[in-house]
Amino acid sequence: MVLERFPGALSPPLIPIIFGLAVATMIYSLGHISGAHFNPAVTLGFALSRHFRLKELPSYWIAQFLGAILALALLYYLLPSGILYGATIPNTNSLAALAWECILSFFLMFVISAVATDTRAVGIMAGAAIGAIVTLAAYIGGPVTGAAINPARALAPALFQGSLGSIWIYFAGPFLGCALGALTYEKIRCKLPTPADTPDKKPGGCC
Repeated sequence: MVLERFPGALSPPLIPIIFGLAVATMIYSLGHISGAHFNPAVTLGFALSRHFRLKELPSYWIAQFLGAILALALLYYLLPSGILYGATIPNTNSLAALAWECILSFFLMFVISAVATDTRAVGIMAGAAIGAIVTLAAYIGGPVTGAAINPARALAPALFQGSLGSIWIYFAGPFLGCALGALTYEKIRCKLPTPADTPDKKPGGCC
């Protein structure tokens, strides 16, 4: 929105980096309060992999979608009028776009599961790793689908821009991709056995 309304104010290649930095900053700011759940699809992935209570899912989804809509409303008020509101629109056919959003969301959730749910990961680097995968997804998938990888992020600008024709892609893709990403990491998660698990063997090994 800023790029459209103020041509030359931002270099387009910087936008994915801004996305990643924004996500990383908010994770470090709010992770210890709410878990920094900004993505309904990621929250679903956590719930399916039993790292989030199902009964809290509706309240988090309401907060996420409402937060995105309020953010766009604030930008609508603060910025000069324009045509674009950051809506993600596929530049390929629907099935290919769906596959792109699903795959990008898979890797997003896989990385999040690894750094945020596994105690062996370096916890202090979680925000940086998640911000990095968001940046990579935006660079790689941005030209194709806009790389929403977040239903709330896709819905809010689509409402203001009146571009709801492809919104199902940005719901189905991220929800499916994050579900698969979370369940895949749980499947391959490799826990070291404790002495209690292997009383006749030295601790070590894997799975």
